[in-house]
Amino acid sequence: MRSIWLLVSLLAGCTTGGSAVSSHDMSSEAQPARFVSTYSIVARDKATGQLGVAVQSHWFSVGPIVPWAEAGVGAVATQSLVNVSYGPRGLDLMRAGHSADEALRQLTLEDNAEFYRQVAMVDARGRVAVHTGRKCIPEAQHECRMAPDGSAFACQANMMAKKGVPQAMAAAFEASQGDLASRMLAALEAAEAAGGDIRGRQSAALVVVSGERSSEPWKGTLVELRVEDDPEPLKELSRLLALHRAYQEMNEGDLALEHGDVEGALRRYHAAMALAPDHAEMVFWSAVALANAGRVEESLPLFARAYGKGEQWRELARRLPGVDLLSAPPEAIERILAVPAAEE
Repeated sequence: MRSIWLLVSLLAGCTTGGSAVSSHDMSSEAQPARFVSTYSIVARDKATGQLGVAVQSHWFSVGPIVPWAEAGVGAVATQSLVNVSYGPRGLDLMRAGHSADEALRQLTLEDNAEFYRQVAMVDARGRVAVHTGRKCIPEAQHECRMAPDGSAFACQANMMAKKGVPQAMAAAFEASQGDLASRMLAALEAAEAAGGDIRGRQSAALVVVSGERSSEPWKGTLVELRVEDDPEPLKELSRLLALHRAYQEMNEGDLALEHGDVEGALRRYHAAMALAPDHAEMVFWSAVALANAGRVEESLPLFARAYGKGEQWRELARRLPGVDLLSAPPEAIERILAVPAAEE
């Protein structure tokens, strides 16, 4: 393994981390390559303009290496014997007005070891480009399509147990319903069902950004989830995505309360708890928000549920009035603190 790392580093000078590199020759600094052989998808959702990238690999912490995305600019997956700089530099070029194809062509021309790379890019206009180098470890393929709904995407895989993984991913993406994150996750699950990485599974990541460019692009990151090391990374990624959506519902509920829409807030809180029924944090802060809105009676069963998950939640409730985060009248506070814990 070390001899291969040395060979590729001499040929290509790959970067070793997720930081951006300068725009000079990509092979000018010799550093070890990474065997992030994997499968991934890049996509642009036609309806929303959202851009995304999702990946799974038998490699520790794939998240900082393969997926790159910027709101209103594009998304990149850089894998196989990875040159990480394809990610930040690809985004730089697309931000400057180059198409995905132009950006990828320029970077492969500058790379003395492009034959080891597998890279896919999609830009904000839905133009997609893919490169699978001739020395990517078999089975290595890619599939680039326009879905029937107009969404543009590319699926790519290398070191797979058998052929056909990108095609299975593409079919799943086209057939799946829901938002971009759900469709990309469906593509990853289809890859695993089709045989997946010959080495197995270890880590995964999923990123979705807005299709609108901003002077503060970090605000356009809609989903950013990573599974660093897990025997079933896609199951864990699915769990994290559900939890992410639960917190989104919580945030929307809080906004509804700020605008005086108590019924709307209740709907959001119930949706959040349905997505994460065993999550004490979700239940507790929903109870606090209701109490602060004057809906103390409705908050009490939720406080009881939270206390049933541990008396630390009762102690936390006791501390909130002193910092103006639980603003119910004193008699209501007493009832909140005295409510019996619900049995689990």
